[in-house]
Amino acid sequence: MDLGAVISNNPIKKDSWKTVLTLAYQSLGVVYGDLSTSPLYVYKSAFAEDIRHSETNEEIFGVLSFVFWTLTLIPLVKYVFIVLRADDNGEGGTFALYSLLCRHARVSSLPNCQLADEQLSEYKKDGVVSNDKTIGLRLKATLEKYKVLQRVLLVLALIGTCMVIGDGVLTPAISVFSAVSGVELSTHKMQHRYIEVPVSCAILVFLFALQHYGTHKVGFLFAPVVVTWLLCLSAIGVYNIVHWNPHVYQALSPYYMYKFLKKTQKGGWMSLGGILLCITGSEAMFADLGHFSQLSIKIAFTFMVYPSLILAYMGQAAYHSKHHVIDNEEYQIGFYASVPGKIRWPVLGIAILAAVVGSQAVITGTFSIIKQCSALGCFPRVKIVHTSSKIHGQIYIPEINWILMMLCLAVTLGFQDTKRLGNASGLAVITVMVVTTCLMSLVIVLCWHKNIFLAICFIFFFGSIEALYFSASLIKFLEGAWVPIALSFIFLMVMYVWHYGALKKYESDVQNKVSINWLLTLGPNLGIVRVPGIGLMHTELVSGIPAIFSHFVANLPAFHQVVVFLCIKSVPVPHVKPEERFLIGRVGPKEYRLYRCIARYGYRDFHKDDLEFEKDLVCSIAEFIRSGRRESVIGIEDIETETDEKMTVVGTSSSNLDGIRMCEDGEDCAEMASTSDLMEIKSLEKPRKRVRFLVPESPEIDIDAQEELQELMDAREAGLAFILGHSYVRAKKGSGLMKRIVINLGYDFLRRNSRGPSYALSIPHASTLEVGMVYHV
Repeated sequence: MDLGAVISNNPIKKDSWKTVLTLAYQSLGVVYGDLSTSPLYVYKSAFAEDIRHSETNEEIFGVLSFVFWTLTLIPLVKYVFIVLRADDNGEGGTFALYSLLCRHARVSSLPNCQLADEQLSEYKKDGVVSNDKTIGLRLKATLEKYKVLQRVLLVLALIGTCMVIGDGVLTPAISVFSAVSGVELSTHKMQHRYIEVPVSCAILVFLFALQHYGTHKVGFLFAPVVVTWLLCLSAIGVYNIVHWNPHVYQALSPYYMYKFLKKTQKGGWMSLGGILLCITGSEAMFADLGHFSQLSIKIAFTFMVYPSLILAYMGQAAYHSKHHVIDNEEYQIGFYASVPGKIRWPVLGIAILAAVVGSQAVITGTFSIIKQCSALGCFPRVKIVHTSSKIHGQIYIPEINWILMMLCLAVTLGFQDTKRLGNASGLAVITVMVVTTCLMSLVIVLCWHKNIFLAICFIFFFGSIEALYFSASLIKFLEGAWVPIALSFIFLMVMYVWHYGALKKYESDVQNKVSINWLLTLGPNLGIVRVPGIGLMHTELVSGIPAIFSHFVANLPAFHQVVVFLCIKSVPVPHVKPEERFLIGRVGPKEYRLYRCIARYGYRDFHKDDLEFEKDLVCSIAEFIRSGRRESVIGIEDIETETDEKMTVVGTSSSNLDGIRMCEDGEDCAEMASTSDLMEIKSLEKPRKRVRFLVPESPEIDIDAQEELQELMDAREAGLAFILGHSYVRAKKGSGLMKRIVINLGYDFLRRNSRGPSYALSIPHASTLEVGMVYHV
């Protein structure tokens, strides 16, 4: 089935039951691959060293009780019934919560936010009107007043993001290794170790090597594999319950948790780090929300995943309650021991396939969250390859893919056992959940406008449970839990250094921008020769004239007849509709032919076609000229207060069917003009590529606008050049040691090894002129 064919672009639209059930079926392969493979290693990790299985069965029943209530309270109650409702226009994940908070309180880390961004249709989310806003308003005012709280909020979101990336390293390792470990019951005691590690590494290399093909090409296999695996778990669980211990259901009582902790004490508390692994992958329900719908994810978990997992864990407990001594002393307790011997090899094959599917989903999720970080200015620019034209979340990042593979192989070869892999994975999982709980408590007050008492209850109840598991995972720092901390620290430093350097660079741009009065003294020709063509000058400024332009005017004898200051920026929403894509305005008087174009993209948007973007850009300027709006000069004194009111929102040509269309050589202009009565403005010069604007006859266009359109068309025919400032950022003299290290070493290294804007943002250009500039920040 084609996932893209059934996903609605509008999350508010009511889907039919057929569509919902189809999405629920497909979500099993994308969302629940990781969570469904957790029975492979939970009991083995819980009984690794801290506790032993005794004749009384209090340990095995206590672990089952903990697993049952953890699965019930965290994935079912917290995520399915509460967190899934905190979507950002249909999108989920850590950055979705942070994005919601940025829009309901001015705490955004993006420096170039505008008032016009708040008019986007996805900017505001429908919420419940508050009856008592006093405490909520105070909390909002406090966050907006203190910069340190805004930094803490950003760092908290980045920590959660870094742990997700760490999970992208650890989950494939533990899932594949645990699946392959089934061979140890069918081989010699000393031989299985020489089989497990090489086979696991080979599968991991194969998995990462397939990433560039895209998930969609093998995605149709994901759901059947996971469904088969869940049915297999359920069948084995029911068989073990009926055959070995039909009374195992009594262990679901919370009383067995008390007996477990009373008997095992410190060892039982430390074993919670292994029990925690039963909810590995729960965060994917929220993070992958954008591909599905709330209802479909709820149905899949409630009626398929949850009962299958409970039956699987009950079946393992029932089997082990009657088997206290296993021939292979190194093995002790595990999933494959409870599998009947006759079907052990088929189950091994299905388990490996399920582990690959779960790992694939985690890797793709890691790509997605790194793309979001990059879009919001918190990660160096990387090459993003969209592997599916229908599913926007299916992306591939070559650099990150190979880094993840090397790290994944390193931890697999370094640990070679599920105990330390489980300790590392558990800490990453629970840290992400703690971050989600903290951000969710703020969403309840600031976005949902609920009473702060509900937020306190939420963070106290779920925070207490997660704090217990977090402490049990953290205590095993030296036994593997240091890995996610080390990985997160490295990625956090990279993110924060990049964000800090980019912020300082933008502040330097703002301080050094040129006065409009300087431009007015130059006259319409800017004091130089204006040559045919369009000059696209990339800048991060949303107002004012960039300093690079003054360098050109002062040092070059000629410049293009039409100049466009192009700013491609991200806004804290998942998607920007095509009809709201561009903000167009003038810089200086009309005869200067200087325009400002701000192209706005959400953190999940992407550029599909370079040529299409170029055509949309030119058509948006032409439509702005035709409309005759916003012709006043943007003065330097108006920049801070009135710039948004002097910009016009113009959609893409595909979204504005009644506006100007552009027809180039090789296109059927008659077909384009068949739906409405259009008149053509034709270029008089023929040697170059012929370009025509198809302009609606009504309302009438004045002579000045026609001349301006003619000049724009001539410039488009002459060609388009992209002018890029190549920045060298250095710390000012007198800066502190830490700032010099961060800027001169850290940020400079990241800048030199990151992708340039022309690749990362897919900015179209016929020719590029790069100019070096030194920024002292």
